[in-house]
Amino acid sequence: MKFNFLKKENREVVNYEGAKAYEMTPAEELYSAVVTTGLSNTSYENGNDRLSRIQALIKKNDPEFVAKLAVYARKNMYLRSIPLVLTTELARQTSGTDLVSRTVDGVVQRADEITELLAYYQLANERTDVKKLNKLSKQIQKGLVKSFNKFDEYQFAKYNRKAEVTLKDALFLVHPKAKDENQQAIFNKIVNDSLETPYTWEVELSILGQTKFEDETERKSAFKSKWEELIFSNKLGYMATLRNLRNILEGNVSSDAMYKVCQYLSDEKAVRNSKQLPFRFLAAYRELKNIDSKYLSSVLEALEDAVMVSAKNIKGFGFDTSVVIAADVSGSMQQPVSPKSKVLLYDIGLLISMILHSQCKNVISGMFGDTWKRVPMPKNGILRNVDAFYKREGEVGYSTNGYLVIDDLLNKREKVDKVMIFTDTQLWNSKGTRNSFEDSWNQYKSLYPKAKLYIFDLAGYGRQPLDVRKNDVYLIAGWSDKVFDVLNALEDRKSAVAMIKKVVL
Repeated sequence: MKFNFLKKENREVVNYEGAKAYEMTPAEELYSAVVTTGLSNTSYENGNDRLSRIQALIKKNDPEFVAKLAVYARKNMYLRSIPLVLTTELARQTSGTDLVSRTVDGVVQRADEITELLAYYQLANERTDVKKLNKLSKQIQKGLVKSFNKFDEYQFAKYNRKAEVTLKDALFLVHPKAKDENQQAIFNKIVNDSLETPYTWEVELSILGQTKFEDETERKSAFKSKWEELIFSNKLGYMATLRNLRNILEGNVSSDAMYKVCQYLSDEKAVRNSKQLPFRFLAAYRELKNIDSKYLSSVLEALEDAVMVSAKNIKGFGFDTSVVIAADVSGSMQQPVSPKSKVLLYDIGLLISMILHSQCKNVISGMFGDTWKRVPMPKNGILRNVDAFYKREGEVGYSTNGYLVIDDLLNKREKVDKVMIFTDTQLWNSKGTRNSFEDSWNQYKSLYPKAKLYIFDLAGYGRQPLDVRKNDVYLIAGWSDKVFDVLNALEDRKSAVAMIKKVVL
């Protein structure tokens, strides 16, 4: 990525494989680290080390950039934990302005993020007791005052959990001023623990789960009826529907209920409003594949339609634009994105590459490890394509010889417009020859000066295999389909930082 405030010097370093790499500027590194983090352990960096690196990078960056990045990560990249971290760390280093309070207002989009922010603030400032939070940052307090007035009783009740910091704790700490009598009544209910129990699928199923039934037939009938009630009530949100597809199918709900579920899953407006990361659809797809249901094919097709929504904003890949899409399937990519997730970096690389592939009319696709292998794929069936790739795991080995993608083009004297590499960026040469990714790309650029290279950084380790300031090399980071907005911006000669700078606090 070509940032507006790059340093002129260019420091060569080595990556985790010991190959030559390039150090990123603090802004580049913070951007890539933030939008690729689940704060979990990876092949080369554990979650605590990633957090420490982000904390150090915040100190090296302009406070307003950090603030806007926090809001961008929450609103555009759909991340929840890391924006709260950025906001809290910013509050520890910035005072005398309303920057932090505006950032709080931007990142708190759900009622439980009020308490999550305070919980991290408590942890970061080594407060061992909620009462000690009474020395709360004034700017965080001002931001949370606005946040308390964003939500209604249902939203507060839905997230009113017994946790380290409760909504009642937060209310006493923040002292929000109600915007009207109705809001004051809600605040009073929080204080008195009398919020009305919300109608949610969790509550409804929990109540049903505590009910005694005569036999298994009666229990199944009750759950079938409850799932149908939830589906037709329109109170089963998109994420809840996605998470409960197995339960719904195994509940043997009616054909009308399944029709409504499939219509909802594939509705473009519902998909966009849900703000799901694309890998959520892949996780649901895999969870269902072996279920015995007459509706399974319709549900899987609805998931394919849903993930296709992610591809609709991709521009500039017609028959006249030749593209190479190369997915890194090395051993270090076989890491989960978060502690509880079954989704790996490997999956995200394949998924985002297949979303892009679906919109390319003139494309070479493949995977690399010890070797590089071209794997032609159909345009439709993004999730099916990812699974087809996944089943070929091991065919190319587990190293990260990305240079072979370029060498293959050189050997074939094949001219392409764009090369897209989906990787954790720890590229090297396991064969012991002198070739490096940078050498191969420089050679290719000398033959085909108009070619462009896009590195999709899926891990954010802070080391790049090439200098992203020259030779038409671009860096894009993240797991959201919003990476394609960055790609479009690059086509218009803008940068990710230019996009982040447009964020309104």
